[in-house]
Order: sequence, then structure tokens, then C-alpha cells
Amino acid sequence: MNTEEGMKINIVQNVLAYNKEHAKVNRDLFKENRVYVVNLLSSPGAGKTSLIIETIKKLKDRYSIGVIEGDIASTHDAEKIRRYTSQVVQINTGGSCHLNASMINKAIEKLNLAKIDLLFIENVGNLICPVGFDLGEDSMAVISSVSEGDDKPVKYPKVFIKSDLILLNKIDMLGLADFNKDFFTGKIRELNTRAEVFELSCIKGTGLSDWTDWISAAADNK
Repeated sequence: MNTEEGMKINIVQNVLAYNKEHAKVNRDLFKENRVYVVNLLSSPGAGKTSLIIETIKKLKDRYSIGVIEGDIASTHDAEKIRRYTSQVVQINTGGSCHLNASMINKAIEKLNLAKIDLLFIENVGNLICPVGFDLGEDSMAVISSVSEGDDKPVKYPKVFIKSDLILLNKIDMLGLADFNKDFFTGKIRELNTRAEVFELSCIKGTGLSDWTDWISAAADNK
């Protein structure tokens, strides 16, 4: 191994170790306050923000819900979510393709964790970088949409391997888009046999109860 390669490996190891320390701090804070935390991943446009909004609408009478909104730039999505809950913090990464545990640690200082039951972290739209960074969450969920095509599990296997829940959004577009559902679900099961797989449409409301039932059961058992 040459010196340059050794330096790169050391840097990566140091970054991950630093992130792991902050993730533990976050996890302890969430546990202490009995907050159930979901890290939502997807590529851009798959429907993370829409799913969060529909979830708040359905569960707002049962849980106090907070959101940490991650974007490279702008506060557009956070402003949309703020119409449904006041417990929202925006993180602009300034170019970074993922959130890390240190960012989350700073964000939760602006939230009243004692008054939150359920926290959604909307990660930056990316199926690669966010997967390697533990944020202290209880569950990781990945959203894929019919409009993106059926090849996401083939192209980005790691996120489907690591996720506890896999959501196929925009199923109202089945038959309109070039999407083979059997191929998609078959490839997922080759990668991950433990994760729940739900089909839903935020626009039509189809399948949302499966998702909210899963979230409710998980939050109640925190």
C-alpha cells in the first residue's frame, strides 16, 4: 500500500469513527426521550416529503411528530412541512450528498425532544452516500417510485440491503411507466428477506395505512 492510499483509508476511518460517536449520543438522547426515529432515504423526487406530510395528517392526533429536513440547498420542503407541524428543523448541507450524525446532533438542539413521539429525518436525495452514515435512528426506510424505473435494487443494492422498510411509491403510475413490479420485488428479496415491503400512492392514499400501522406499532414499542 502506498502512502497516499494509506492516508485515504485513515481519513475514511476517522470520519466514520467520529460519526459513530455522534450517532451514539443521538441514539441515547432519543432513547432517553422515548422518541422513535426514522431515517428516510430515496433518490430525488421519489416522494419523501409527500409521504411525511401524509403521515403527519394521519397520525397527528395520536403522536407529536417532528421532522429534520435535509437538503443541499433551499428551505422549500421544510416550509411545506411546517404547515402541518411546528417541530421542523432544516439542514442545508451546502453541497454534501448526505446527512451525518453531527448535523443531526446540532439539529435536535433546536427541537423539544420531550414533546416529540415520532421523528422523521428526511435525508438528502441520494441512494449512495447516506447509507454509510448512522444518524442514531431506530429504523432506516428507503422509498423508490414507479416513475424511477424498476432497476434501483440492481443499481443501488446497499440501501435495499440495509433498510428495515422498503416503500414502493406512486403505484398509481403502474401501467403508465415502464416498470416491472415482479422484477423489482424479486430483486429486493434477493437482497433483503427481513424488510417489510409496502406499495403506496401518496396522491391516491393507497397503501398508506400499511405504512402508518407499521410506524405506529414501532413507535408504541419504543
